[in-house]
Amino acid sequence: MRIIAGTHRGRILHPPKGLPVRPTTDLGKESLFNILNNRIDFEELTVLDLFAGTGNISLEFASRGASEVIAVDLNTKCIDYIRKASQELAFEKLYTVKASAFTFLNSVSRKFDIIFADPPYDMKDSLLIPELVFENSLLQPDGWLIIEHDVFKDFKNHAHFVEERRYGKVHFSFFSAEANLSAG
Repeated sequence: MRIIAGTHRGRILHPPKGLPVRPTTDLGKESLFNILNNRIDFEELTVLDLFAGTGNISLEFASRGASEVIAVDLNTKCIDYIRKASQELAFEKLYTVKASAFTFLNSVSRKFDIIFADPPYDMKDSLLIPELVFENSLLQPDGWLIIEHDVFKDFKNHAHFVEERRYGKVHFSFFSAEANLSAG
């Protein structure tokens, strides 16, 4: 796992073996951040990373200057690794929360600029994530919800769906609080 850009560009991280994760591929992560580079300014971003796993996405956002990143995962070993990596890289604004992503979405009362969710591909409840985000008004008006998923999930009929991007077996669906936002 490597950090692509920012203050720790090129840094290779070695998560412990045996974590119950499927990290976002380098191709998928690089493609995702290329899209985001054209749409957002990373500084001053507040980011929520659900099903954070190794923290691959959280650490990338922190390296790129996000003002705050919250990584949520239910697995203690994942949370411990993210916390350790964050300390080693001196990311003072990367926080970890050991919780179910669904519980967190139902209990948090603030808004985020980016919400990234990478649930297990076989998780049926992952289709509920957009509903919870928008019902609970968790995105800033110009914010983005991004869900990583496989080919078998389809979010295109959701009212806030903007676009889907595919990179091999990795699919990213983008949602916006602004229903009339064009996919630029």
